[in-house]
Amino acid sequence: MKPLRSFLAVLALALATLLPAGVQVEAAQVVRIGAVHFPPYVVRPENGQGQDLLAELVAALNRRQQAYTFVVVPASVTRRYRDLAQGRVDMVVFENPQWDWQGIAHVSVDMGLEDTEVFVARRVPGRQQDYFANLSDKHLALFSGYHYGFARYNADPGYLTSTFNATLTYSHESNLLMVARGRVDIAPVTRSFLNDAQVRHILSADQLLVSERVDQVYRHFALIRPGGAITAEAFSGLLREVRDSGEMARIFEPYGIRVVTEPRPLPVEGPMGNKARVTVKP
Repeated sequence: MKPLRSFLAVLALALATLLPAGVQVEAAQVVRIGAVHFPPYVVRPENGQGQDLLAELVAALNRRQQAYTFVVVPASVTRRYRDLAQGRVDMVVFENPQWDWQGIAHVSVDMGLEDTEVFVARRVPGRQQDYFANLSDKHLALFSGYHYGFARYNADPGYLTSTFNATLTYSHESNLLMVARGRVDIAPVTRSFLNDAQVRHILSADQLLVSERVDQVYRHFALIRPGGAITAEAFSGLLREVRDSGEMARIFEPYGIRVVTEPRPLPVEGPMGNKARVTVKP
């Protein structure tokens, strides 16, 4: 092992002599992204498998530059905003303006991605689109902690179960299967997850009736922690580079997620009344 150590020492010395005097090699700034289970965007981040859309986006961001190293930090649906406020993560992504983040200090960045949430029911003879008109008499399968438009974005489990005939779960796949097997009447899902489920043969398209009614349109934003590892302007610029290279379309469009070239400014008011507006420019 001594010859190897000697070689490495000589190599390090040689590399050091190539740098101008006073120049130091700086390590890339680590940017921690809070990741919440939200398939196909994020799939069980605590397992560390990195086989989801966020993992592909992180890889694209890291390939394009060396100033930052983006890493994924698992978070929960209910804890992610607290993690951001307490500095455990530098940003959370794939957030929607109607959700509960207006009360925390942050700057928002429009990610330029759009998805929709629809309702699905079991396909049976005679069942038509009017089946989705009234949800009050239906047994619903909902993902615990999620915000739904029909519930006025109130994610409180007590509210959901007392206001609706709802079963709360922690699995989108289970919700679809319960619909297909007739255990519940309706489940809301994103079009991207529905596309992914059909590709992975969880269900076939002819088993489900998909609503024309849209529960909500997801216009995804990233929430950046003020004073964190990266500024909103820097992240916005990196997203623009990924979009302009065609990587954003390659990653997201196969799932039916629209890559939006027109940014949407969003005035954000934090707990101290300060406002910030950052958008991803085309």
